[in-house]
Amino acid sequence: MAGTFADIIEAARKKAAKRRLAISSVKKSDLEIISKAAKEGLIFPVLVGDGKAMETLVKKSHLASLEHEIMDVKDAGGFLRAAVALVREGRADMLMQGAEDLKSFMKAVLDANTGLLKGKLASYVSVFQLPKSDKLVLVTDTFVNNYPGVTEKQVILEQAINLAGLLGIEAPKVAVLAAIEQVNPSIPSTLDAAVLSKMGERKQFGNAIVEGPLDIDCALSHVAAARKGIKSVVTGNVDIYLVPDIESGYLLAQSLVFIGKMEMAGVLMGMTKPVILNIPFVSRGNRLVEIALASLI
Repeated sequence: MAGTFADIIEAARKKAAKRRLAISSVKKSDLEIISKAAKEGLIFPVLVGDGKAMETLVKKSHLASLEHEIMDVKDAGGFLRAAVALVREGRADMLMQGAEDLKSFMKAVLDANTGLLKGKLASYVSVFQLPKSDKLVLVTDTFVNNYPGVTEKQVILEQAINLAGLLGIEAPKVAVLAAIEQVNPSIPSTLDAAVLSKMGERKQFGNAIVEGPLDIDCALSHVAAARKGIKSVVTGNVDIYLVPDIESGYLLAQSLVFIGKMEMAGVLMGMTKPVILNIPFVSRGNRLVEIALASLI
């Protein structure tokens, strides 16, 4: 089981074949990460865009001495479209956001006709390495879905459980977060949590153990949970935190990084092929972890 980001990179390195990674509108900082990933044996980079401009960039980087491919696209407006098509058609194994703005990138990959969306819903899973502990925790959805209902939360949770399985967490403990730990009809997130918890009891999420609603202190501490009359193997030992909405999820992720000084990486789930976003508060070094995560999917 992966307990650290180093474990994720090592697991990806052990895969037999390098994954073909497509990226359009590549910039200098992207080349640094891609070069490192290629040197680690994780990927075979496919750079999509202005051929001459990319050749000039590559010559000044470590990628020049490593295996790579440059796909020259004449239409500047079609760089991202060409990269998405490479992945959709199976000529590349994963897609990484380059210099495109996030809104344009998301619009392209989530397009129902020409994008990479697998079903009706994508979600973003933030993976955190706990300090002073060989343990990874997943928080979702921290980026994509604004105010998901219980149907959407079911899919979001299933996608996080799938990722947990790839990390070797065979029976993940899930905390379905809400403002309070009691079911209150006036607070929809508590009702959603109760439904998901009952679904977990009936093994609709496989081996996952789902508990909710839980407020954050009950999720983090079995002592706090016991004080409030909650007895569960989930409290104090959570693997997956399912947040109520985008506001709580995005703020929680940012708070853990900026205030808690925790290391974070993430990946977009629910796609036909792995997609790596350029989230502002993911450090440059942890983008290598994201490439490793994507190669495990």
